[in-house]
Amino acid sequence: MSQAANTPRRPGRPAQISREKIVEAAATFDNVDAITMRQLAERLEVRHGALYRWVKSRDELFDLVSDVVVDRVLGAIELQPSDWRAQLRQLALLIREHFLGIPGYASHLSRPHAHNAHSVDRLRRACVEIFIEGGASPRNADQSWLIFITSMISWLAVEEQPVTIGHVTPQFDLFLGVLLRGLPTQDSDASA
Repeated sequence: MSQAANTPRRPGRPAQISREKIVEAAATFDNVDAITMRQLAERLEVRHGALYRWVKSRDELFDLVSDVVVDRVLGAIELQPSDWRAQLRQLALLIREHFLGIPGYASHLSRPHAHNAHSVDRLRRACVEIFIEGGASPRNADQSWLIFITSMISWLAVEEQPVTIGHVTPQFDLFLGVLLRGLPTQDSDASA
């Protein structure tokens, strides 16, 4: 064997950016939905081309943000055998914290577009598991997931971009209590 084959390769230039750094930089803008890739590269203090090695478009940027945000939510949740509503409350609070931690993210999610299927599915599976452990059938658990996530994203979008509907200040705890009391775990007799 030659000497060159046994010589360790010299490390290349250390990575200047990472998934987390990209998301952290995106979170420093007033609205992630309005930033350009060039502005993000400037904020990261890297060349435009360096950012394009990680994300080639705004759609890929939102996919990356979704992956990291869902990683944070699922990494922080402590699912313990207990009341399913308490587990959903914890999940909802984590979703609120992390989704609103990226300005404009919840508003972006509330508009029709192709969502990151991988991230959404990971969040869906965690939520559906809670419903099933609470006694829901898989079909009802999937329906409850849809009710839960569309209600949560809509509420967070309103929190992020307040809509004037009178003089009432939205109260997340009240909303969440009503949502959780209304989500069924048992199949209803009503046909779909």
